Amino acid sequence: MPKTLLITGASSGIGAATARAAAAEGWNVALLARSKDKLEELAGGIGASALALPCDITKRDELERAVEQAVTHFGGLDAVFANAGTGVSSPGIETGDPDEWHAMIHLNVLAVLSTAHATLPHLRKTGGQFVVTGSKAGRDHLKGSVYGATKWFVQGFAGNLAEEMREWGGRCTVITPGMVDTPFFDEPKPDKIQPEDVANAVVFALAQPKTAAVREIHIMPND
Repeated sequence: MPKTLLITGASSGIGAATARAAAAEGWNVALLARSKDKLEELAGGIGASALALPCDITKRDELERAVEQAVTHFGGLDAVFANAGTGVSSPGIETGDPDEWHAMIHLNVLAVLSTAHATLPHLRKTGGQFVVTGSKAGRDHLKGSVYGATKWFVQGFAGNLAEEMREWGGRCTVITPGMVDTPFFDEPKPDKIQPEDVANAVVFALAQPKTAAVREIHIMPND
């Protein structure tokens, strides 16, 4: 039976690239994001192995409903890619916008926690894997970067979750790319990491035998 991967932030960039790459390797993919039209277009291009589940993952009831729909549709859950995230328009601490921080922390931190909380019971049944998008910004100190601080949380959370999951044979992997050419940036970055590069890393981590737990994959532009 094909395995099932649930992806948040699946409508574009890294999430969409990972959906296509995983489906090409025989995975079913449950696609979560707010953009209904983009999700349905992506699912239509992939075919019957993809399920579009439009929702706002910062709303726990919507997230939990989507997880249950995925499990019901595909019969289980073998892996999760918590990829959804955002940045801010106003950089710095003194010059930053607390309202932007609130929205970003809700998605980059709380929604990652909620995604893990909603999916771990299902992953426990399959001895599954949780993958999360971190960042180089979560490994370095960047002047006044609240975004970077949220990714420092992700870095620590991934390690802590890996220790919890190993008790029942599960695994957790954090992917920490440098600059990626995605809609996250206003201008294209064709000489930087491509979404497909990150997708390949996710698929690689998922493909490892049970004897190997890939805890982190750090990717940098080769320029």
